[in-house]
Amino acid sequence: MSVTHLFVNLPVADIAASKAFYEALGFSLNPQFSDESSAYVVLSETAALQLSTLEQFQTYTDRPLPRSSGVINALGVDSRDEVDRIADTALLSGGSPTKEATDLGWLYNRGFADPDGHHFEVVHVDMSAIPA
Repeated sequence: MSVTHLFVNLPVADIAASKAFYEALGFSLNPQFSDESSAYVVLSETAALQLSTLEQFQTYTDRPLPRSSGVINALGVDSRDEVDRIADTALLSGGSPTKEATDLGWLYNRGFADPDGHHFEVVHVDMSAIPA
């Protein structure tokens, strides 16, 4: 089996505010799959977030909406500078910190929650520096 794409569906309270938050981080929206109740946030060629209003999200499942996302979404990036850029922008754009930065030399990450409390970690791993 081979997974070709990852789509993470997240409920949000204010779709316009969520669109603005993720665009501020540098991600684009795909208008083909976005409207007044949802937004398709392009993370990469193979990964995306599908943000949906609480009402729209509830049409996807009969289960009650969780109080928090219950998962940590990790975003791998190419550099430590990119980790800092995304995390700093998230905090300036309505996100909140989730923990202190982790710096193991070969791994650097920072965490934030989006305005709806969904937890993200931005991670850079230097494969050439991983200890034996």
